Amino acid sequence: MSSTVAQNPQGPPRSIATPCVKVCVVDGATSLCLGCWRTLSEIGGWSGFTDAERARIMAELPGREEGSRVEGRG
Repeated sequence: MSSTVAQNPQGPPRSIATPCVKVCVVDGATSLCLGCWRTLSEIGGWSGFTDAERARIMAELPGREEGSRVEGRG
């Protein structure tokens, strides 16, 4: 897991947790990135999501990866 920097108008930039591993390959059948297991819309909206939204998505990622491996995609 890595992090990006978000602008914080009340102080210095803060780090945002991200599952990005800089291996961006999107599976056409599932529309999931095979590096981080997010959808393209999740990747695109990541910096605008709340901490709670990001935490919910990150909690779902292991299941997405496991489901993809069971189906033979990952």
